[in-house]
Amino acid sequence: MLCQNNLNQWLQDLFKTVDNKDTERFTGYLSDQVKFRFGNMPTTNGKAAVTEQVAYFFDSIKALEHSIIDFWIKDSDVMCHGTVTYTRHDDSTLTVPFANAFKINLLSIEEYLIFADLSELYQAT
Repeated sequence: MLCQNNLNQWLQDLFKTVDNKDTERFTGYLSDQVKFRFGNMPTTNGKAAVTEQVAYFFDSIKALEHSIIDFWIKDSDVMCHGTVTYTRHDDSTLTVPFANAFKINLLSIEEYLIFADLSELYQAT
């Protein structure tokens, strides 16, 4: 279980892994039965399926960088929000606000919900 004191470091480590597009390390944060939803996409169930989805997303962009503004924890629920900048393969960028909600058990993410508007990400620049 995370406490307020080490939650900031845990989140920084998680988002560094995401920003490095390190699918293998990212998978280590997930429980085997994880439920994952990214934006308005359908929920993906299970570590293997989430890993495949995240790897596909990482390949679809050149880079990404998160900046966390604030976070909260209550029992096993974690919320955070900030901005994320996506770099497309043509080097153009898109910065949008995001919010993430996690359910965590023994440092494994059981539910991972990402709220971000990606409607402009794949539009021609």
